[in-house]
Amino acid sequence: MIAAIKDPGSNTRGLLAYLYGPGRHDEHRDPHIVAGFAMLAMPDPGREEQATLTQLARYLDEPVHLRNSEVGLKLTNHVWHCPVRAAPEDRYLSDTEWADIAHRIVQTAGIAPDGDDLACRWIAVRHADDHIHIVATTVREDGRRPKLHGSGRRVATACRQIEKDYGLRQLKPGDGTAAKRPTQAEMHKAERLGWKQTSRAWLEDRIRDAIPHAAGIEEFLAYLQADGVEVNIRRLPSGDLKGYSVARPGDLKADGTPNYLSGSKIAPDLSLPKLQALLATSALEEHPTARRNRHSTSWQRTTDALDALHLAETDGDTRDSALAQAQITALGDIINATAQTAPEGLRAELRAATRAVARAQRSQVRADHRTAADLRRAARDILRAGDGPGGNALTVLIAALVWAAVLAGRWHQARGHHQQAHAANLAVQHLQGAYDQAAAEHLAALAHRQPTQETINDLAHDLRAAIPDHAARILADPTWPALATVLADAEASGHQPRQLLTEAAARRELATARQPAKILLGRIQHTSRNPKPNRAADAARLRTTRPVAPTLGTVQPALAHQSGLNPQRRKR
Repeated sequence: MIAAIKDPGSNTRGLLAYLYGPGRHDEHRDPHIVAGFAMLAMPDPGREEQATLTQLARYLDEPVHLRNSEVGLKLTNHVWHCPVRAAPEDRYLSDTEWADIAHRIVQTAGIAPDGDDLACRWIAVRHADDHIHIVATTVREDGRRPKLHGSGRRVATACRQIEKDYGLRQLKPGDGTAAKRPTQAEMHKAERLGWKQTSRAWLEDRIRDAIPHAAGIEEFLAYLQADGVEVNIRRLPSGDLKGYSVARPGDLKADGTPNYLSGSKIAPDLSLPKLQALLATSALEEHPTARRNRHSTSWQRTTDALDALHLAETDGDTRDSALAQAQITALGDIINATAQTAPEGLRAELRAATRAVARAQRSQVRADHRTAADLRRAARDILRAGDGPGGNALTVLIAALVWAAVLAGRWHQARGHHQQAHAANLAVQHLQGAYDQAAAEHLAALAHRQPTQETINDLAHDLRAAIPDHAARILADPTWPALATVLADAEASGHQPRQLLTEAAARRELATARQPAKILLGRIQHTSRNPKPNRAADAARLRTTRPVAPTLGTVQPALAHQSGLNPQRRKR
């Protein structure tokens, strides 16, 4: 159940005309009052032939007019309006039930506290099965103004309890950091203009797309303009930025001027101060992993950076929390960058994951973005690389993103950030969908060249020894033949299959995994993509540089054992 308190208005009669009218699309049916202040004395134009909207408006405005006459000033913005809507899947609620819900909301908001005979005048109008509109005038019978500060949070809490009491769909409690929902007017305008998104949603997508590209606030604004967004920049006399607002081309006000929205009106984390703090950590520097591993691609370096996430290690320490929130914010940038550069067939799922994880990128925890600068540079590495990765690098990266999003959801859930945890879990579903698409061809190729049955049996033995609790599920997983191929390839590169399985299982719990073999495969492919350094093998290669090369028969079995290779598994 959602109760959306609107900005205060000043025209009681005009609002009533809308509530009792046909609606913008003839959707209003049988408008009538289900609850209100002093019901016996209140005219209801929906039930009484002689009652008029003007009479009802005067009745609600009477304390306001009395206060204006006594004070000598005209009070404006005195109309309090709160639509209350049930979820589409909720059961039908009777007028009596809606009346009880309305009473509970005005009591919680401070409009009409329980037992207060001098409270504000209010009504609840029902003109549809699934919602009501509560209208109040914010002058009490004693001439004082009600205490409405924090009413939005209190009403949201009341709605969560109402959902439990009436057996309705239970929404996740918020923390005041959610983005503003599109208004009915915005949705109708988008429909009228043939747009799939409201201007607010369209602008949020463009702003979030620009963030990974930018190394500073000026570059961010320039990218927005280059992307076709109308940007209004306000500066101080010194030339420093004072603020910014954006508009969608074609979205005009009644006077024909662009309908600009400030970043903070689109989402709390898109205000100028928040973006300046975020982008101040994005100065162009060589990625530290790149210095260590210059031959690796930007996609591989990003996967390495994701491996360094500390979300699972954080506790209640403020510094750890600031680090974790910063890493989750950077994770959203990496998902966004991946969506912008991935093959066309994967972009729908990755774009949906980007939109979902945006809610997890902000909470009441203040992020220390300096601690996640490496992750943010990794996102920019992907964008600057331009074209997509070769081989299975993208598949491995998406697998790493899935696990990082899982960790983000758990971190939020452990701290009571229910909406953020839900958003992260939704992102996991979309990322998993992208992974399934990206991996399909690659997995088929791996399964086609699976090793010999003898080698598979040896690998199955390693699996049972390394992960005994999940071995049966993994061996029954359709992806097991492909995983066996990856393990055999890794062994040929000098890795120990049993050790790889143990390490991969330690990094990703498998109890909740749909296909545990697929999870292990992505992790092991990333870990084993480079040959493992081995002093014994290096010494053997050095000996082959002598004038007389040794024959195959001179390679001792002991050397093969020291190097981690099993001579019995070399036949593929």
